[in-house]
Amino acid sequence: MVEFAPLCVPWECRLQTLVVLQWVGCLVSMAILCYVVFIGLLFTRFWIISILYGVWWYLDRAKPRQGSRHIDVLRCWAVWKHMKDYFPISLVKTAELDPSWNYLAGYHPHGIAAVGAFTNLCTDGTGFSSLFPGIRSHLMMLNLWFWAPVFRDYIMMGGMVARDKESVSHILSKEGGGNLLAIIVGGVQEALDTRPGGYQLVLRNRNGFIRLALMHGAALMPIFSFGENDIYDQVENSPGTSLRWFQDGLQKVMRGSMPLFCGCGIFQYSFGLMPYCRPVTTVVGNPIEVQKTSHPSQEEVDRLHQCYMKELENLFEAHKLKYNVPRDQHLEFY
Repeated sequence: MVEFAPLCVPWECRLQTLVVLQWVGCLVSMAILCYVVFIGLLFTRFWIISILYGVWWYLDRAKPRQGSRHIDVLRCWAVWKHMKDYFPISLVKTAELDPSWNYLAGYHPHGIAAVGAFTNLCTDGTGFSSLFPGIRSHLMMLNLWFWAPVFRDYIMMGGMVARDKESVSHILSKEGGGNLLAIIVGGVQEALDTRPGGYQLVLRNRNGFIRLALMHGAALMPIFSFGENDIYDQVENSPGTSLRWFQDGLQKVMRGSMPLFCGCGIFQYSFGLMPYCRPVTTVVGNPIEVQKTSHPSQEEVDRLHQCYMKELENLFEAHKLKYNVPRDQHLEFY
């Protein structure tokens, strides 16, 4: 039975839905659409537009690995507050961040679309700049997203950077501090196992970011987003199914996953690609001070990795009851 939305919806709710619809559309189709337009223009009298952009693209090709291109005016657009209110999304501070330090933050969980990571760290919709004055946030994304013309410029304006060592070095080596680089540690593999109410994290064997924190002497900080996994359902894709076999194969080839997700619609609540209106609360944990070690040993990496997992567990346990997580629910690392 299809559950239709009421006819009399407040204008504010319609505006929130429109903003989130724009975000979903960008997530699902903007990269492909940009490719189509870029190539299509080459076969029209407007071919010069694609040629000129191609020259710009080539000259600017290193920018995603060099701190990207923050445009604060766009990050502070009022539309992001409407997006925040749709769910709603909130950002919680548990400790002060010293703007003279650089920070490497692990964001958990990935969820289907990492909506909490985007809203909190790539926009000012939840007031990041007010909560953490003097800190400029960056979010790492898969390199393949920066291969799409125009779309790459769109995501760079929010502070998204390529996921590679050069990006990390550029941001965390800056003198004077004040930079926060967030990495969604579980990545595409974790996205394929996302389920509402699930708290399984791909972390036990992920220690590359730990080594980078040691090499650059960046404070290591866990971030946990309660409700991130609840905004979408995912089609059954347990290991061993043909769908999971296809998704795993695609991940190996493209280093990106394709979760088949569903939520609600615009005019009805039973199915569609719009996320459910469920609260997402992102809690920023205490930073772990890290001593710079140019060539850390495996033992040093493992020790800090264990410390990080313990700090993440403590963060989860300290806040879970506030955000409707059952008392007997704990994080599962794999």
